[in-house]
Amino acid sequence: MVSSMTGYGRAFYECKNRNFTIEIRSVNHRYLDLNIKMPRSLISLEDRIRKKLQEKLSRGKIDIYITQTVLETESSKAVLNKNLSDSIVNCLREMNERYEIKEPLSLSLIAKFPDVITIEQKDEDFDEVWNKLQMPLEEAISALVSMRLKEGVKLREDIEYKCLTIDNLVNSIDVKSKVVVEQYRIKLNERIKELMGDNNVDENRLAMEVAIFSDKACIDEEIVRLKSHILQLKESLKSDKPIGRKLDFIVQEMNREANTIASKANDVNIVHLVLDIKNEIEKIREQVQNIQ
Repeated sequence: MVSSMTGYGRAFYECKNRNFTIEIRSVNHRYLDLNIKMPRSLISLEDRIRKKLQEKLSRGKIDIYITQTVLETESSKAVLNKNLSDSIVNCLREMNERYEIKEPLSLSLIAKFPDVITIEQKDEDFDEVWNKLQMPLEEAISALVSMRLKEGVKLREDIEYKCLTIDNLVNSIDVKSKVVVEQYRIKLNERIKELMGDNNVDENRLAMEVAIFSDKACIDEEIVRLKSHILQLKESLKSDKPIGRKLDFIVQEMNREANTIASKANDVNIVHLVLDIKNEIEKIREQVQNIQ
């Protein structure tokens, strides 16, 4: 199915000691560009998060925001530096006796000294954290993919309609191209008679000029190739694989054939039809830029 590169997904997960909120936004991009913003405490899980995204997404600029709220934790505890605190207490008592200052010692005073009480962090079990994180991550990715597929359906319908329009225009060109040579022969014959008056027209010379014009103005090959490109484009839209780059190439080839037809066809009506075709091709090209 056709998948757009524009989408949004969000998920929230709540467990015993922490909550996760994950938001994913994507827009069109030539390649897969992942931008992950998350707490520093989860940095070690970045590679796993990237792999999860790469399993489901192949193109687009992806911004993913992960927020974590820790409700309770056993990963940290306060530690008393007993040797340092004993030394500080002894020093304060000595100062009291030396300077005869009768000021009682207090816990708040001792605790203010640096490194008396320190916070010791325990290593978290990141496998356990990952087991909790990947649930909302997969949910957010699924929501993003679902939204991209819904938009992809609309893109496919629009492109198929434009292909039908181009196909009809090409058929009109094909019909007109059949009479261009004959019209040229008639006009050339009339012009020669006008210039030569009653003198006989060299039919062999006239036929040679018409043959030369016919060869130069022949657009049969270009019409066949353009119709083939339209068919390839429509068939590619049925693929389940990423097709954005392939469609972009096909559209370029369609535009190339249209330009060739305009340059070879010596007929103003055909040129006008080609301009209409190029207008539809440009609309398709703009749509293709947003397909994965």
